[in-house]
Amino acid sequence: MKELKKEFREKFPYLKLEFYKGRHEDGKPSPATNQLDDSKKIGEVRTIHKEGELQVRGNMKVSTFENRFREQYGLNVQVFRRSGNIWLQTTTTDHWTLARQNGKGERSEKAYKEMHGK
Repeated sequence: MKELKKEFREKFPYLKLEFYKGRHEDGKPSPATNQLDDSKKIGEVRTIHKEGELQVRGNMKVSTFENRFREQYGLNVQVFRRSGNIWLQTTTTDHWTLARQNGKGERSEKAYKEMHGK
């Protein structure tokens, strides 16, 4: 999972992915206790073994991205966005696109650094 998360961060540097044992309800956060260990391989945790790649585009809504992961691979994924110096689950803004989330994260981090002189 580390490699997949790294590739996602390269494309969207102000977003990150976390994988979970169970599905989260719409608008609700995924519990930290259900988070999967990064050292696990995708093949160990996926429950659907369809062939093919998931196309990830900036204009894709977060909710669509998370649903496609579940439908294609049986993986429960949650997108997080940078907010100042912390990471927030995007539960209330899952209707935003990945590009919009990433832009918001970038602006938030820059504002935080300007405010705190970092």
